[in-house]
Amino acid sequence: MRIFGSDRIAKLMDSKMFGMTEDDVLESSLLSSSIEKAQKKVEENNYGIRKRLLEYDDVLNKQREVVYTRRRHALMGERIGVDFMNMAYDVAAELVKQYNSDGDADNLKTEIFRNFGINMSFDEKDLKVSADELANKIFEAAMENFNRRGNELEDKIGPQLVQIYERFKEGGQIKNVIVPFTDGKRIYQIPVNLQEAAETNGHNIIKTFLKVIILHVIDEAWKENLRDLDDLKQSVQNAHYEQKDPLLIYKVESYGIFERMVTKMNNKAVKILMRSQLHIPTPPPSANPEAQQQSEGEQFKAAAPERRQDFSRMQASHAQMGSALANEPRPAGAMPDAPAPTPQPRRPIVAQPHVGRNDPCPCGSGLKYKNCHGKNL
Repeated sequence: MRIFGSDRIAKLMDSKMFGMTEDDVLESSLLSSSIEKAQKKVEENNYGIRKRLLEYDDVLNKQREVVYTRRRHALMGERIGVDFMNMAYDVAAELVKQYNSDGDADNLKTEIFRNFGINMSFDEKDLKVSADELANKIFEAAMENFNRRGNELEDKIGPQLVQIYERFKEGGQIKNVIVPFTDGKRIYQIPVNLQEAAETNGHNIIKTFLKVIILHVIDEAWKENLRDLDDLKQSVQNAHYEQKDPLLIYKVESYGIFERMVTKMNNKAVKILMRSQLHIPTPPPSANPEAQQQSEGEQFKAAAPERRQDFSRMQASHAQMGSALANEPRPAGAMPDAPAPTPQPRRPIVAQPHVGRNDPCPCGSGLKYKNCHGKNL
């Protein structure tokens, strides 16, 4: 009532002119109508707050629909190839838009190699074509290189996965195998269904690789985008001091953040997928030369669940450990064990009495402690 009621009612509620106490029952049509109006104002204020929050959530919900749609496509894997081709074309178009407008052919070649892992030569005739034609040329060369490397990978490890499946299919102990890929910076462990790989001669490896990498990139980019939107939502509230609408600024800035997120997501996914290759661990130089020439199929690991280790048998008393060490054979020329030191009994700590500043000094001088030994403390 003091916040949403009228000033007259507030004065009546605060005044003691009527001699009212807290236990008195107030009955008045004027008071009832004032309470009803105040309650209506409270509900309108709460409705306005909820409506404002909903408008902020609508911006996030639209972005969520776009991202979750792409994630659902990657998770199902039905149109994973189409999504990857769209990403690659968007990256090629962005590179052409950024560098070809200034005629910077050298930087365009460098960025094409960084993103797609291919070397392309351009002459003046190629750079004079339209941006769409140049983007299509880069996209076709990139996809041709990706398909060629994918076919080589299937021909290389497909038969080996078939042999592994034939070896372990009777027991059914291994269902998935881990195929490691690397882009030169990180190693990605790709779980591949062994039976499906054997039936398709390794064709599902590339599809699973696309699925895992795109899901990984989308999740990381979306989490970072959520953090940026939270920071933006807090910062735009200061726009009230400039007589501006915080919601309008939030909508404009959030669209820019979302565009940068999509561009970054496409670039990262394309870089990883275009530049990755099968990772084969290099054995140490001191290893057996025959072990260094082992086949790549033996490098695959079974994707088995982790087993918990039982440490209950590893518990031992100090006496058992001491006896084990005493019975351990000592090498020739070793120094004899030094005798164990005798443990000293612990002595109780005596607490000294506290001396106040105005108390007589314990030294017996007759002066106060603050004027004697406690003078400099």
